[in-house]
Amino acid sequence: MTAVEPVPHWPGRMIGPVHVRSTPDGGPAEQAVFVHGLAGSATNWTDLMDELKDTVTGHALDLPGAGFSPAPRDGDYTVAGHAAAVIGLMEHTGPAHLFGNSLGGAVAVRVAAARPDLVRSLTLVSPALPDLLPRYGPVRVAAAAVPRVGEWFADKLRLLPAEQRINASFAMVWANMNAVHPVRLADAVEELRRRDDVPYAGEAMIGSARGIVAEYFRRGEDSLWRQAAKVAVPTLIVHGRHDRLVRPAMAAKAARTFRQVRLVLLPTAGHVAMMEMPRVVAAEARRLIGETRLGNAPLAE
Repeated sequence: MTAVEPVPHWPGRMIGPVHVRSTPDGGPAEQAVFVHGLAGSATNWTDLMDELKDTVTGHALDLPGAGFSPAPRDGDYTVAGHAAAVIGLMEHTGPAHLFGNSLGGAVAVRVAAARPDLVRSLTLVSPALPDLLPRYGPVRVAAAAVPRVGEWFADKLRLLPAEQRINASFAMVWANMNAVHPVRLADAVEELRRRDDVPYAGEAMIGSARGIVAEYFRRGEDSLWRQAAKVAVPTLIVHGRHDRLVRPAMAAKAARTFRQVRLVLLPTAGHVAMMEMPRVVAAEARRLIGETRLGNAPLAE
């Protein structure tokens, strides 16, 4: 039996310095902004945005230098730099429900801490928050962030066929590689081939990797966990039990840190639950959004 063909990716346009894919105008009044992870793009959120299109009008951006967004003029690929780009978009959309995956989760935490006036609720899927016991994937990211090593690694990777690189990437982030729809796999291969011809693609990847590694070593009030403690809005954190990049055990620290938080562990998901199980993640997000509409009341136990 052939799986139902997924929806096409939402059309995109430039909003300020970033490329944004949005669900149709004239949808729900509630807005949502979606932030992808390292090596990802706005299309990582297509299926979840489709599930939520009757609940929120969604806007998924390509972070600076990713997807169809140009490189930032100041060359800033730090988490703070990415957060500034998200804030710029949210100043355009108005207050919104903020979603982030992996690196995008770290970015979303900085946004929610810095601009609570713009964030209605926060949904984090496998957020890349500092972990003293990182898994193999983050160790690879750290290696790619080493000066000169990262550039050498990126050059070597480009010699491999796009199909091989995409298969390896999906095998890392999905719990079950066989569950990836062939259309989504073909989409990813086509996009990687396009990115291979973008002159700043390697710089953006390495710069963003260095940005997230820097957060793992940041101390003091500006550290990500200190920022997380400042987040006042209702927060949902989703982890996949088979995540090879972020330890699901980090949910315990999140429960002690965020002020209003509900944790969800998906037993059959990996690092990108919003792509693997969009209906399940949408159901949890819809519950959060519904509770927020009641006046930002504390989340139900």
